[in-house]
Amino acid sequence: MQGSTDVADAVRYRPLLFSIAYGMTGSVGDAEDIVQDAFLGLAKAHRAGTGIAAPKAYLTTSVTRLGINHLSSARVRRETYVGEWLPEPVVVSDERPGPAEHAELADSLSMAFLVLLEALSPVERAVFMLREVFGYAYPEVARATGKSEANCRQIFARARKRIAAGGPPTPARRAEGEELARTFFDAAAGGELDALLDMLAPDVVYHGDGGGKARAVARSVTDPRRVGQLLIGGLRRLRSLGASLRPTLVNGRPGALIVDAEGRVASVVELDIADGVVRAVHTVSNPDKLGHLGPVSDIGRLPEK
Repeated sequence: MQGSTDVADAVRYRPLLFSIAYGMTGSVGDAEDIVQDAFLGLAKAHRAGTGIAAPKAYLTTSVTRLGINHLSSARVRRETYVGEWLPEPVVVSDERPGPAEHAELADSLSMAFLVLLEALSPVERAVFMLREVFGYAYPEVARATGKSEANCRQIFARARKRIAAGGPPTPARRAEGEELARTFFDAAAGGELDALLDMLAPDVVYHGDGGGKARAVARSVTDPRRVGQLLIGGLRRLRSLGASLRPTLVNGRPGALIVDAEGRVASVVELDIADGVVRAVHTVSNPDKLGHLGPVSDIGRLPEK
């Protein structure tokens, strides 16, 4: 009975564990599976009479190592992925609160940040994320990854050189970004190209992930005018099909859900906003990456071959 109580008490760590697993995998479903496997391991240890003095450290270690193993196989699958790969979006709003672990997702796990992490090896990613995003001390990072503390320091320094990572947005920056996002989406919906250009950074990048199953750009687009035209044209086409845009937070950043006339999700848009301009637009329309948000629309699907 004491073991069952300990496992139940450890549930309070689920939000942190989900964030770590999601940061490792970029997948909501895989993150949930990894966290569940970690809790199953904890319960099994208790049933076997193994004393777990620090359940949080045990679970963090389990999730981290499961994430490293997952990434090793996931990278092989991504080599054959059609088009650009983007993380599965995490959407939290008053209308779509989602599980508590989603609501407490670390602000640093934006799509842009997760895409940057793809340049790291699985172990580098684990060390960098635990240290940079979650603030773990090196002894804790060493225990979680199974590396020495000295090695973790070297790995972190090497990873940091490869990643220019910004910290979480302040409340003031977040509020400013949400206001700019509302104006931005209004301009896109109204076909106001000049207004959009005023809000797009000169080096803006548009990323689209359709996974070969939904409409998306084949490769990233960097010209501001072309990005504005893509947004205006895409929203015009979707409106003609009865779809609408609902502003929300995506991975802790301003964004929007595109839903059809029945309220089914067709795509998710996240804006990377800094210094008063939109620096990147991430659009996920691959239906395989939207199912955790509810019923998925078929208005953007490509014909099956």
